[in-house]
Amino acid sequence: MAERDGLVTARVWRRVVLITLDGVGVGGQPDAADFGDQEASTLPHVAERCGGLCLPTLERLGLGRIVPVSGVPAVAAPRGLYGRMLERARGKDTTSGHWELAGLVQDEPFSTYPQGFPEAVIDAFATIAGVAPLGNIAASGTEILQLLGEEHLRSGRPIVYTSVDSVFQIAAHEQVLPRESLYALCEKMRRVLDPYHVGRVIARPFVGTAAGNFERTAGRRDFAMPPPADTLLDRMEQQGLTVYGVGKIRDIFAGKGITRSVKSSSNSDGMAKTRKALGEVDRGLIFTNLVDFDMLYGHRLDVRGFGRALEEFDAWLAGFLPALEPGDLLVITADHGCDPTTPGTDHTRESVPLLVWHSGLKRGGSLGIRRSFADVAATLADMFGVRVETGSSFADQLG
Repeated sequence: MAERDGLVTARVWRRVVLITLDGVGVGGQPDAADFGDQEASTLPHVAERCGGLCLPTLERLGLGRIVPVSGVPAVAAPRGLYGRMLERARGKDTTSGHWELAGLVQDEPFSTYPQGFPEAVIDAFATIAGVAPLGNIAASGTEILQLLGEEHLRSGRPIVYTSVDSVFQIAAHEQVLPRESLYALCEKMRRVLDPYHVGRVIARPFVGTAAGNFERTAGRRDFAMPPPADTLLDRMEQQGLTVYGVGKIRDIFAGKGITRSVKSSSNSDGMAKTRKALGEVDRGLIFTNLVDFDMLYGHRLDVRGFGRALEEFDAWLAGFLPALEPGDLLVITADHGCDPTTPGTDHTRESVPLLVWHSGLKRGGSLGIRRSFADVAATLADMFGVRVETGSSFADQLG
């Protein structure tokens, strides 16, 4: 790598594939007790409850050297660089985590409304929707459908709910409020909620006929607050580099800094589209979010499903690594925890894993405990010759 204006230039590096395993925390955030999450440790707890996990590819990259994971030994000579990262932002939500990975640290946390949203917000909703909502409570996505789904079918009133995270969620049956109408309602509420500093408005379409068989569909869409300042993604776009979002990445960044994007309907779909993106991106960043760990398993307290999803990712990864060419870098991490073994169904305040690999890496080694998720952004900025203002780069350890 050559030097230019004090930065490592991108002469060697063509592409980075940054995969976020949504909700796959590894415990250990020092301030977890402030969030009631002192017992949380998603990956180790899932592995333990499953009687051990079979993750041979992640094992070889060094996963077992980050934290003890049942079934995943700490190999003596890992092929990848490994470590874990702490979140500087005072939050445990998807937006804060991803923004920090892209170099933007939320100094002021998003607002939360666990007791329900203010009357002015609900009045604005009623004016826009033409009807008052049901709910306006904190609840899990499956719980709220069992509680209010049938009343929604009878009345046609959309369901509004939240969680400990900064989210305004609107659930509606697809035959009562079609997806495009639901999305339009969410867009209007996004503008209403900007002054309230709410991180995301989330459309939650569902189907079914009665409590017990209601099911959320793949039509979820997030309407995030735009990042208040440029991120690594903006800086890369400004330099003519491709920033290709897979899954809900475009939604999380409100489209800022994203040059191309594709939605995904599941982890397997997101993995397939990540592989396909290799043939569509010549130089730049492929940024993937795999949401099923969090959405289908963490929030629903499905430990076995979580474990199976991890093993499915590992099996896919074994075939993905040989597709990476010289000049490609793989980074695997997460955005927060979502421990299905602890009380509650919300995100958990945890450190996240960091695994880094490229085909020319002569030997693996420890990246230690990183003090911010923004270290990823600082590293990628060095590789591509752009600037970010936060984070500590580990580009000099890439070999």
